[in-house]
Amino acid sequence: MKTKHLFMLAALIFTGLSSAGFAETAEPRTFCRFVPERKDDFAWENDKIAFRAYGPALREGAEDSGIDCWLKRVEYPIINKWYREAQEGKSYHVDHGEGSDPYHVGSSRGCGGLGLWMDGKLVTSDTFTDWEIIQCEPEKSVFVLHYEYKVGGDIYNEQKQISIELGERLFDVIATFTKNGQPAAGLPIAVGLTTHEGKAEASSNVSEGWMACWEVIEGGGLGTGVVMDPAAITEYKLIDSQGKDQGHALLITKTDAAGQVKYRAGYGWEKAGDITTVAEWKEYLKQTEK
Repeated sequence: MKTKHLFMLAALIFTGLSSAGFAETAEPRTFCRFVPERKDDFAWENDKIAFRAYGPALREGAEDSGIDCWLKRVEYPIINKWYREAQEGKSYHVDHGEGSDPYHVGSSRGCGGLGLWMDGKLVTSDTFTDWEIIQCEPEKSVFVLHYEYKVGGDIYNEQKQISIELGERLFDVIATFTKNGQPAAGLPIAVGLTTHEGKAEASSNVSEGWMACWEVIEGGGLGTGVVMDPAAITEYKLIDSQGKDQGHALLITKTDAAGQVKYRAGYGWEKAGDITTVAEWKEYLKQTEK
C-alpha cells in the first residue's frame, strides 16, 4: 500500500471518522492532506500560514499548478474545519473571524508556483497528477506533488517536495525535474508570484535572494514572497499583465546537476497582526535563511 494511502487509513482509524471527515484540533501544529471531497485539492498549513494546490479533478480547467494562499489569523489548524464547513454551506471565501480565501490564483503561479522558462516565456504544467505524504506531524509536514509538462516531443516530469515547519511564514520546496526520464540538469526554471494584473506592487533584491509582492485584498495588506540562494538566481523579471492571470514577478534559475531547484515561498497578512507593512515584509524576507 502506498504511503499516501497509509496516512489516510491511519487518520481514519485514529479519529474513528468516516471517509468524509478528519480530526480537528485546537492545538497549533503543521498539517497536510489530500482533499478528495473538494475536487482533489491538496492543502497544508502551520500556525501562521495555509495553502492549497489543485488536483486531477480540475485538469483542463481554469486552475493548474499555481499555489493558493488561505489567509489565516488563528494559530490552530483551519484546513479540516473550513472544508467541513464548506460542505455544510459556510463559505471559506468569507472571513468569519479566522481568516478566509480571497486570493485568486486561476492559471497564475499564485504564491510560489513555478514553470519552465523557455525562449523567454513561461511554460506551465496542469494540476498535479499524484501525491505522497512523507511526514505529517505537529512540528513538521512533508509531502510530494507530481507534475507533468509536454513540450514539443519532450516530456518533463517534476516532483515537488514541500516542507512546512511550525512557526515559519515560508514553506520549503525541492523541485526535481527529469526530461524524457533522465535528470534535467541546467533546465531554466521560473518561480513566480502573481501580481493580479498589476494590482500588487512587486519588488526584489537579487543580491539578497528575494522578491516580494504587496497588495491590499479586502481591506488588508498581503505580502507574498520567494527567497532563494542568491547564487542560484539568473535574473529577476517583472511580466506586465497581458490578460487575466498573466502578470508575474519571477525569479529565473536553473536546475543543478541532479535536476533540482530549491526555494522558499509564503506570505504575511496584515490582519494576522505580525506583518503589517510592506517594509516589515521585505525585512522578513531579507532576514530569512535562504
